[in-house]
Amino acid sequence: MTPHHAVEITLTRPATASELQRARRRVPLATNADFTRLLVVQQAKSPGRALRVLRHLLDVQLPIDVMTTHYPDRRGQILLNVAVSHAIRRIIRHKAAALGQTPQDFLSQAVTTAVDRHERQRLRHLTDRLEGLLTDNTAEELLLAAADVLSRPHRSGTPSKR
Repeated sequence: MTPHHAVEITLTRPATASELQRARRRVPLATNADFTRLLVVQQAKSPGRALRVLRHLLDVQLPIDVMTTHYPDRRGQILLNVAVSHAIRRIIRHKAAALGQTPQDFLSQAVTTAVDRHERQRLRHLTDRLEGLLTDNTAEELLLAAADVLSRPHRSGTPSKR
């Protein structure tokens, strides 16, 4: 029996009713409220194959930006599928060859490096903001305020407003 793989599709813009109707003729899919993200369960031998099959089936039907596997693979990785132009593929192959890497390994390392850099920048930004708050407040006041905010109910990963 061939396994099934959950795939999340992020669109470049909200899908129209007719685009969704055409896409649903090819694969059953679920949409979020603003029609910018879709979830599909695709039968395939591997998560990577599921991404390729869906790209082939839906690329002309929908304004696809990125597709990702919804669950980690056996190595604990979420797979990413992004359509790139021939010129970009050529650049990736050239840079990968110069480093003695496969294009997939080069791109994987580049994405991982970019995500790590982004996380460091966010942490640095948060640290700077906290240090700014410490100029006008004591550490105890900040901890009390943080405890108050963190104890409130959350919606969509962000603190609720009172």
